Amino acid sequence: MNDRLEPAPLYPGRVLDAQLHLLDRQIIDSEGTPVSTVDDLELEGAELGEDFEVTATPPRLTALLSGNALATRMFGGRPPTSRLKRIDIGVVSEVNVVVRIAALADRFDNTWVERWLRDHVIARIPGGRHDPR
Repeated sequence: MNDRLEPAPLYPGRVLDAQLHLLDRQIIDSEGTPVSTVDDLELEGAELGEDFEVTATPPRLTALLSGNALATRMFGGRPPTSRLKRIDIGVVSEVNVVVRIAALADRFDNTWVERWLRDHVIARIPGGRHDPR
């Protein structure tokens, strides 16, 4: 009788632990500007239900989802999918301490609140139009 475990099958690409490597990580654009944080993931090939079975191929990450999920984390529940903004996994250039994307933050709708506050509130404060020295 063989008590040894069979080796895990090899799949192309990088294997990531969603909770360890992705969730709650800050997303930074190509110029180092913060975009958002990773609040959820969009997976392909992962259907959960009562008859969940392990399939031959693992689920594939297709997009990072971010949005205003603070209230649902504090009070429970899940934010509606319509409130989460999608960042395609194709623009992700690096997954490390932060998640870097190979695009500018202005391309994504995630930063509209910060841009609006910068232009309409912070800019009206004396000294708010330039970097502190």
